[in-house]
Amino acid sequence: MTVDQSPLPLDGITVVALEQAVAAPLATRHLADMGARVIKVERVGEGDFARDYDDAVRGLASHFVWLNRGKESLTLDLKSPAGQSALRALVDRSDVFLQNLAPGAAARLGFGAPELRAEHPELIVVDMSGYGDAGPYRERKAYDMLVQAEAGLISVTGTADEAAKTGIPTSDIAAGMYAVTSILGALVRRGTTGAGAAVAVSMFDATVEWMGHPMYMRLYGDRQIARSGVGHAAIVPYDRYPTADGEILIGVQNDRGWRVLVTEVLGRPELAADPRYATNIERVRRRAEVDAEVASETKRFSTVELDEKLAAAGVPAAEIRELDGVVGHPQLAQRDRWRDVETEVGPIRAVLPPMTFADVEMRMGPVPALGEHTDAILAELGIEL
Repeated sequence: MTVDQSPLPLDGITVVALEQAVAAPLATRHLADMGARVIKVERVGEGDFARDYDDAVRGLASHFVWLNRGKESLTLDLKSPAGQSALRALVDRSDVFLQNLAPGAAARLGFGAPELRAEHPELIVVDMSGYGDAGPYRERKAYDMLVQAEAGLISVTGTADEAAKTGIPTSDIAAGMYAVTSILGALVRRGTTGAGAAVAVSMFDATVEWMGHPMYMRLYGDRQIARSGVGHAAIVPYDRYPTADGEILIGVQNDRGWRVLVTEVLGRPELAADPRYATNIERVRRRAEVDAEVASETKRFSTVELDEKLAAAGVPAAEIRELDGVVGHPQLAQRDRWRDVETEVGPIRAVLPPMTFADVEMRMGPVPALGEHTDAILAELGIEL
């Protein structure tokens, strides 16, 4: 991929983060990819506990290398006056201060949003939490699985027989993305007004927002949508179907798509004319019948053959890939989406960030070792600890 090296979108922006785990590090990693200088403040000798989640990446944790490239690691003892003084000096020079410590911890250290905004009206302060800064759940532990449960996500995920959490930390990711959006919005507004912002983002609120469809089904349809595995609670056919040598996903979005599927792909035009299946509402009412009719035809084809026929007809479909199939996915390879990222144990592969600018490639800086930049940052501040 060849691009002109124009300035990155966040060149010149400095972000200081008291962060750990997933939600906040994801937000600041996106900011780093877009060019911001991100200084990650970690505990002396321990660091972000995500460093110890696993050792899958040549001895480094998969979560940590995913979430922390392009940052500088500064270790401080924030229980000491000297550590607090160093952090304050750093915040004095920053555009954004973000934290996701335990509820109230940042304020107890003297880094609450009201105090920081009073000292620096132009500063953007972002507080990330599990359940928000008030309410009966404010002090509760807010691990991703727990928030998925409280926000109703687990109730609609899984099969009819068994509920499940999602296979990735959805509540963490949702909160991280809303934090990024909020910061970018606050930076745009500051560019117009000169004023910073105090922003609060909770994992619970972010996940509840993503529950829009099932929430409205409950509010106005007066029913809890059924767990349907990889299927769709409100669309049929939309599920996994057998082939001669495996399975394929088919997702018909509308009635025209249904007619194309059964006529052009499956060779069953009588199903298109059958009033029992003519509309999605009727097909949902007869889900088992429709799925059985589709499955009786899909199993006549190999997966590759059926995938090609569906694609040629414009019917949405996909193979069910294991992760090795994703790593080797031709869509990533042909678009040159892989890059090397430096770490303390050597280069590792990573996929380019989703935001693709025509004139500049996002920065994918090294994953920092614990405290790697402490001496340099303190020297920059003129501080000796």
